Amino acid sequence: MLWVAGLRALARPQLCSCTARPDYYSPEMMGLKTDQEVLGELVRKKVPAVAELIDRHGVMWTLIVSRWFICLFIDILPVETVLRIWDCLFYEGSKIIFRVALALIKQHQAFILEATNLPDICDKFKQITRGTFVTECHSFMQVSVSSLQCRRGKSYETK
Repeated sequence: MLWVAGLRALARPQLCSCTARPDYYSPEMMGLKTDQEVLGELVRKKVPAVAELIDRHGVMWTLIVSRWFICLFIDILPVETVLRIWDCLFYEGSKIIFRVALALIKQHQAFILEATNLPDICDKFKQITRGTFVTECHSFMQVSVSSLQCRRGKSYETK
């Protein structure tokens, strides 16, 4: 938690209170659970092969993406990329978290599909947060922004 608070304060001190997700950090963590289920539905629609793998092995999204959402990608992605994500988060709101998560999954779909069991799936999800795709923050964000682009009238975004 201190990492999140500290980096938020450094990045944009005046925005800390308006971007905090208190329902993520409550004892029930209902906001976190809800957002993970939303990501699961997005993956079912956008990357069905990965969703099928997750379902087949009985993996819960909470097991593989909780840290991404709770820490807002701190200590998961390179700092420059995290700051770029946060720029978008402050400007566009929480939908950017879904875009980033979905971009990571879509970009590494073939790699994830190599997994054959639960520990392997967890390991693949750790590995997709490393490498040149995430270190080149500007191109990463371009892919992330386009990850939820849908046909007209079929958008998953909230305005």
